[in-house]
Amino acid sequence: MTTRSVGRTALGLLSLGDHLPDPSGGHRATQAERFQSLVNMAVLAEEVGFEHIGLGEHHFGGYIVSSPFVVLSAIAAKTSRIRLGTSVTLLAHLDPVRVAEDLTTLDVLSNGRAEMTVARGVEVKARSAFGIGDESELRPRFEENLRLLLRLLTQDSVTWSGRFRAPLSDVRIQPRPVQKPHPTIAVGGGLSTVSCDVAAALGLPLCLPSLFFFPEDYVAIVERYRARSAENSAARTWVAYPSYVHVARTSQEARERWRPYMENYARFAAQYRGSNGRPMDYQSILRGSAICGSPAEVVDRIGKLNEQLGLHLHYLMPDLGGLPPKLCAEVVELLGSDVLPHFR
Repeated sequence: MTTRSVGRTALGLLSLGDHLPDPSGGHRATQAERFQSLVNMAVLAEEVGFEHIGLGEHHFGGYIVSSPFVVLSAIAAKTSRIRLGTSVTLLAHLDPVRVAEDLTTLDVLSNGRAEMTVARGVEVKARSAFGIGDESELRPRFEENLRLLLRLLTQDSVTWSGRFRAPLSDVRIQPRPVQKPHPTIAVGGGLSTVSCDVAAALGLPLCLPSLFFFPEDYVAIVERYRARSAENSAARTWVAYPSYVHVARTSQEARERWRPYMENYARFAAQYRGSNGRPMDYQSILRGSAICGSPAEVVDRIGKLNEQLGLHLHYLMPDLGGLPPKLCAEVVELLGSDVLPHFR
């Protein structure tokens, strides 16, 4: 296994907004309370020193954030420094003109802090509901929409025709982005080489998924991405990766306290991963896709992962499985006081 050092790695918080009951008592927050907890978590993340916040987009299931841009705008109004990203935007399902307008609006409202990760999406119900009857259309739709999105963000006037959308004639989106040439756009990819190659060809960052695979499962994809990116002289390439995380004063406390929440989330999330991949029992998750322990143990694991994958951005995911907002805040605060300083 090879490693690569890229200097300082930025740390962010990522939430996919699962809406699960607390397994310790069965209480489930209302949807309004759950959304408020996401905003509060982001505000706290900025206060303790995180540099990025990411929110995922899902539809018609147990994840309830269907419009990340709206939630990120609420966060923008209460913060001033933290970067605001979608992780991910399901670009194959959406109109790239509307996505461009949403992204630039967030960029203006936040004074240049917007960013976005895009992916094609794989959920059958969402694909059908958004009018895509044939699964084989997802990837070409995604690539066409992404190329059009980049033109809309960088060109004053776009005239365009393609396979899946009505033509455009002399379209100039408003507002114009604060960041030049445009806010950061990363491509979300997994173990498939296709998304990796699209990101490399377009000179865009690559964001790996949170699917309970082990970090070493992605080494070959990351190496392929870097090799292909080297052929693109205009590339702005880097790698992001999310880790499930929980921290307490001692490793024993962290592992015992987190177990019901991680197991609750793993049972729920298994339906989105499919049948392939690593085992999803608690001990296997702790050995691979999750970071759990004392601050010193968490610092060590994060550092090794940053080096192993050569990460530019490492998202931490404490907010899952029905974890109560108060406990989530305690975890975020401890990460801020005892973990983040080691990576500044």
